[in-house]
Amino acid sequence: MPTLDTAPGPDAYAVDLAEIDVSLPQLMQRDIHWDYFARLRDEAPVHYCQNSLFGSYWSITRFSHIMEMERNWQDFSSDAGVVLADRPQDFQTKNFIGMDPPQHDVQRQTVQGAVAPINLVKLDSTIRSRAATILDSLPVGETFNWVDHVSVELTTQMLATLFDFPFEDRHKLTYWSDMATSGELGGGLIPEPERRAALLECLEYFTTLRDQRASAEPKADLLSMLAHGKETRAMPAMEFLGNLILLIVGGNDTTRNSISGGVLALNQNPDEYDKLRADQGLIPNMVSEIIRWQTPLAYMRRTATRDVHFAGQSIRAGDKIAMWYVSGNRDERVIPEPNRFWIDRPNARHHLSFGFGLHRCMGNRLAEMQLRVLWEEVQKRFEFVEVVGVEKRTPSCFVHGYTYLPVRLHPLS
Repeated sequence: MPTLDTAPGPDAYAVDLAEIDVSLPQLMQRDIHWDYFARLRDEAPVHYCQNSLFGSYWSITRFSHIMEMERNWQDFSSDAGVVLADRPQDFQTKNFIGMDPPQHDVQRQTVQGAVAPINLVKLDSTIRSRAATILDSLPVGETFNWVDHVSVELTTQMLATLFDFPFEDRHKLTYWSDMATSGELGGGLIPEPERRAALLECLEYFTTLRDQRASAEPKADLLSMLAHGKETRAMPAMEFLGNLILLIVGGNDTTRNSISGGVLALNQNPDEYDKLRADQGLIPNMVSEIIRWQTPLAYMRRTATRDVHFAGQSIRAGDKIAMWYVSGNRDERVIPEPNRFWIDRPNARHHLSFGFGLHRCMGNRLAEMQLRVLWEEVQKRFEFVEVVGVEKRTPSCFVHGYTYLPVRLHPLS
């Protein structure tokens, strides 16, 4: 059974096709997964891996196949969870993204109003003020970690606002998010007992807050919505925890890794950075391209509910399936020049990073808003956010992100 420090193996085109396992966390941690996915798209777009950290599973790697599977929730269910690691029987933390209709629909609708268009308009000035404060506090001319000082800080502040979470404790949200996605059962480094203890701490903290909200008048924050929602107010503890983790990870990991990934992509593609300097009107389109390019959550799992023939392969009832968004977003059959970072790309919003169909990310517009506002504020202040060292990537096959990105700021002259 492979572990995180196992060597990643030979060249993607030298290994036997049947032996390819794109779920190895070190492939993305070392940024060497691209050729593996390219080969699967070409030679085995519906690929069966017999042995992995997570047992056997199918990989879906083409854009069109992922879209087709997303539409068919009856045959390809979310009910067993959205990551390849199976839920431990004694620690079942279900959430609405890991549910099928109708239960999915009623729980999602309970909290969706928090990111409704009318509320996003109200949040714009809050995001801008916070982004400005963060950027103005940065050490100009010194090397610092962009991930901690900007990406984490902005998204954590936003998440605290959405939950109406005590602002002075907001970094607990980042900690719980990291613990949720970094457990050893999912290929990460955190021992399972330590992960469970952290998540139970999260549950205890939020249960106290929920009880307070339940006895107060309903408000527009996520926790109040859960506390007063007809379908969610009596939610069992583990289901409540599961939905908390979903909302925390969804509001934290995805946006923060796109914020970091955008800085890295612009540094790796200096001509595109020149375009941005020349025309800040490109920022909204660039945001979509960053989100496609980064694909901050690499895949979502489905589980076959019956024996089904799909794209030439026979998938059996109970089989695990990974829909690899990180591969679909580089599928040249659908996306022109997919390996090019292109900030004025036509039709840039045509990507899979937010999922598709009934499970499409409900916070997608908020994520885009945070990136747009941040880059507008960055361009008011800095000629260049320069990457001055080697980035460190998240040891995960699910969260496609960064733990460290050393940068130095060059202010506008």
